[in-house]
Amino acid sequence: MHFTFLRNTLESWAFAVAITLGVTLALYWLRRFVLHRMQALSQGTGGMADGNVHALVARMLRNTYIVIMLAMSAYLGALVLDLSDKQHLVASRVAIAALILQLAIWGDTLLRAWRDHYLSRDGKRASRTIICFLSRLALWVVAFLMVLDNFGFNITALVASLGVGGIAVALAVQNILGDLFASLSIMLDKPFEIGDFIIVGDVLGSVEHIGLKTTRLRGLGGEQVIFSNGDLLKSRIHNHKRMDTRRVAFVLRVAYGSSEEQLARIPALIREVVSADRQAAFERAHFFNYGEWSLNFEVVYHFQSPDYLAHMDTQQAILLEIYRRFAREGIRFAHPLSIVKLADQDGMPPHPVMAAPPDASFKH
Repeated sequence: MHFTFLRNTLESWAFAVAITLGVTLALYWLRRFVLHRMQALSQGTGGMADGNVHALVARMLRNTYIVIMLAMSAYLGALVLDLSDKQHLVASRVAIAALILQLAIWGDTLLRAWRDHYLSRDGKRASRTIICFLSRLALWVVAFLMVLDNFGFNITALVASLGVGGIAVALAVQNILGDLFASLSIMLDKPFEIGDFIIVGDVLGSVEHIGLKTTRLRGLGGEQVIFSNGDLLKSRIHNHKRMDTRRVAFVLRVAYGSSEEQLARIPALIREVVSADRQAAFERAHFFNYGEWSLNFEVVYHFQSPDYLAHMDTQQAILLEIYRRFAREGIRFAHPLSIVKLADQDGMPPHPVMAAPPDASFKH
């Protein structure tokens, strides 16, 4: 009389166990062989892209677990046994669940590898971390629902309840979620980056940190200014670091009484002064109106760098040289005048008087 268990003889069980162990060992050996091969190729002299692919495959293989291989091999071994439909169904569901779990692990590995690759390349930690976290969360939620569905659970009600719960949570934390999505928008659209000098309303400063909820600037006075990401995106942002050139416009006020020859000479003189600087591209200089107490010349040039300190050095040099040239040419700057007439008791005619320092206005 032969010994039987679950309608299968001892020889059938031994054959099924042999298939299970044999397939598991074969998969384990194949995993080790390919892993060593990928590690060798990733350390070779091939191109950077090829090395990254080989390293990625090696990383995925290191996250391939023998328990999962054993579960899938056990299903192959169960095929040679005489099992009931229900038992075959359980074996197949366990194997499919193991496969789903392994695919989710590989997907998680891919996402983390993508995050680490871009972090090492450009250092944008916040954006990659946020996107990777949300992607991994979605991956594992989908995998969990697939496993439940595989085991026969009705996930329709669960998905519906998750949707209702998600709406309730979203309403409760809508401000936080608004800042979170604003942060994602900043990371993806990149209106500014860490280190950029920006102006938001009346606040000027360098971007110091971009977080999930807030962005922090270091103000000109040394203080830290904190904006919520949602409020920041609703404002108009001036990003000075991305300025290719800086337009500089200013007005020179020349005194009334200057000769016609002097006035005609001024535009050419200014052109010579501005063009002598290698970083300044002269645009125009014109006598553009008669002021109440001055003859006004408007000067416009473009500074070929976003560096503010270099721009101020150049502007200072140009103004000093204009001052020297005006002195040599005998051209006088205008002074604001206020004339006050004083009535004398002896009937003498009134006499004027008064003057203030010269004035020049600048627009950048």
